[in-house]
Amino acid sequence: MPLAQFLKDELIKLDVSCDSRYDVFDLMYEEAFKRGYVSESFLPKIKEREETFPTGLNLDKYSIAIPHTDPECVFEQFIGVITLKEPVLFQLMDDKSKEVEVKVILMLGLNEPHSQLAILQKIMQIVQDEETYEKISAAKNCKEIHQLFNKLETA
Repeated sequence: MPLAQFLKDELIKLDVSCDSRYDVFDLMYEEAFKRGYVSESFLPKIKEREETFPTGLNLDKYSIAIPHTDPECVFEQFIGVITLKEPVLFQLMDDKSKEVEVKVILMLGLNEPHSQLAILQKIMQIVQDEETYEKISAAKNCKEIHQLFNKLETA
């Protein structure tokens, strides 16, 4: 299942300003909701899940976050790609008492629980590669993100 098929141009937000992880959630929810990709409950559910099961990952020289929530909140599957001008704080996935500064967020909107694990495993492979992280972080437009994800599938 190619990850690139889940990319939606309107959910690729590059070099944006957000003051907090909640601003990131609001931004993505507004875009996804107005296009019918998610239900109204998506926003409160993603915030609630983030408090209980944080999604920040500290990967040696950089950090990333992979927020997601319940499948029943998602009508059409997507991967949102957000890069920030300035980092925002996310709690660590493995230690919610600690926070990391995150500039790249991959928000998952998945509604097929059986495929969610496979997609998360692919995402983890992608984000653990520093060169890939740098390319996502430096992307200037949606086309570059699509090309990067397509190239990763064929690598």
